This record gives sequence, structure tokens and C-alpha cells, in this order.
Amino acid sequence: MASLQDQLRGLVYSTEHGDTCPDCRQPLAECECADRAEAERIAALDGIVRIRRETSGRKGKGVTTVSGVPLVDAELKALAKDLKKRCGTGGAVKDGVIEIQGDHRQVLKSELESRGYTVKLAGG
Repeated sequence: MASLQDQLRGLVYSTEHGDTCPDCRQPLAECECADRAEAERIAALDGIVRIRRETSGRKGKGVTTVSGVPLVDAELKALAKDLKKRCGTGGAVKDGVIEIQGDHRQVLKSELESRGYTVKLAGG
């Protein structure tokens, strides 16, 4: 994390280009920081999709999380939509992790294996 002095010294707005990205100092229209971060996230994955059931931090409500899917955000959201429809429940995509409401580990495992992913049931 940059120091406060470094954060305050950078160019924030330019009359020539408009708003600039604080990381790469390029105009927001030309900024590639998000694409680069997405590519690094996908490159760090090991190719195994992990499915686990979690209740912590959700007031006792259980959700099934699917992590490690090597897709970009738009494709990940489309996959989450298909999985939610298959399970008949709601859910969300947060930080590259698909959350499906309820315990649907076996349904999700069979669906993802039919799509060609290597799947492991993680946790107890």
C-alpha cells in the first residue's frame, strides 16, 4: 500500500484526458488495471474447482460456495446464473467466488463435471 504522501501527490484529474487511474496514471478509458488483475487471478488458479458449504458470518444460513473456476467475470456471472437456475435458488458472485443459497453440493458437482471441470468437494 502506498503511503499517504504518495497517494496525495498523484494526478487525479486532467483537463486533457479527464479522470485518471490512481494506479497506472492512465486516463480511465485507457486503463487496463482491472483486466490485468483479472488475468493474474485466473493465472493463480490450479485448475481444480472447489465446492464447499459455509455458514460462518451468515447468521446460521448455509450457502454453497464454488471457487477456483477459471473464467473472467462476465463468463463467471453467466455460469452462476445457470447454476442458480439448475438449483432453483438465489445466489451471488463475490470476488470470483460463486455463492448459491442452500446445500447443493452434489447437484453443483455433477453439473460442473458435465461441463468439463475437475471438481473437488472441500471441507467436511
